[in-house]
Amino acid sequence: MTVADSRTDTELITSLADAADAVTLARYQANDLVIDRKPDRTPVTDADFAVEDTIRSLLAEHRPDDVVAGEEHGGELDGAPGKRVWVVDPIDGTKAFLRGLPVWATLIAAVDAGTVVAGMVSAPALGRRWWATDGGGAYTDDGRGPRQIAVSGVASLADAFLSTTNLSTWGEHHSLPAYLALVEACWENRAYGDFWQHCLVAEGAIDVAAEPIVSPWDIAPFPVLLAEAGGRMTDLTGATRLDGGNALSTNGTLHGSALDVLASAG
Repeated sequence: MTVADSRTDTELITSLADAADAVTLARYQANDLVIDRKPDRTPVTDADFAVEDTIRSLLAEHRPDDVVAGEEHGGELDGAPGKRVWVVDPIDGTKAFLRGLPVWATLIAAVDAGTVVAGMVSAPALGRRWWATDGGGAYTDDGRGPRQIAVSGVASLADAFLSTTNLSTWGEHHSLPAYLALVEACWENRAYGDFWQHCLVAEGAIDVAAEPIVSPWDIAPFPVLLAEAGGRMTDLTGATRLDGGNALSTNGTLHGSALDVLASAG
């Protein structure tokens, strides 16, 4: 007989992240790290597979009625009617991970009836975590204890700080002129990239992050993290979905203006 797991979503997702961190930190900067390439030519390491396998094993033990959709082993977001889906990116920022840069993280989210109800981003090499649950607020911990976070109060794109991941992907997957128009509309821009830029929007350090190509596991924790911090995440058309293929996160106030610029120049 299966005994129901009595932990809250935050408690469970924290234990999953703890297990993931133990795997990633053990393999980070390892001399024998095994690197391969996926069909899309993006890199994958033995650590990516080990993290996802670990999380899948723990969920099978503690939430056996739930299903998992992960970057390395697949799974459908809507493939289990009536069942909660855990979406996992074992290492977001694999290129940084394999080069010995600290900007990478494990992303974990719980999706219930199409809505992200819990999410955590764990970046152990940075010593940072961000997490949120639906209705429970958004938080970070940089080693000094948890603190609640909120988006910025910037009200104009002219005063906004913008980030993306890789400029060249805008020409390949969406519209480079559209992104450059958004750059021109904003006060400052950088390429913080991948998960980190969305976390920075959630904690109010920057105001807008846009990506022309993403998979669901690349962004799964962020709808709830942004919403609970007072911001917003959609695809580049303004639709709230994980499978839109691209993403825009903002402090909420700037969302419509950013969408308008991207649409008018696209």
